[in-house]
Amino acid sequence: MTKTELINKVAEQTGATKKSVGEALDAFLEAIQDALVNGDKVTITGFGTFEVRERGEKTVVNPQTKKKMVVPPSKAPAFKAGRALKDAVNK
Repeated sequence: MTKTELINKVAEQTGATKKSVGEALDAFLEAIQDALVNGDKVTITGFGTFEVRERGEKTVVNPQTKKKMVVPPSKAPAFKAGRALKDAVNK
């Protein structure tokens, strides 16, 4: 499902305009992004948790040159599904 399809579905279910649903979705996503940038977790009960996970430094091998390279540590956004979402998907 694309963002546009999601907007259309929510607008259809709520009777709201596509424009207002699009603005609300953009604000929702921006709020999650801002929280993650600030190092906070975002927990939506019954859905899941968005968080930032640390990735440590690691050594990898380039398959073409066989040279070893060091990948520096980084941060990555992650999502952990809540029990209600897991149960709904597994029905």
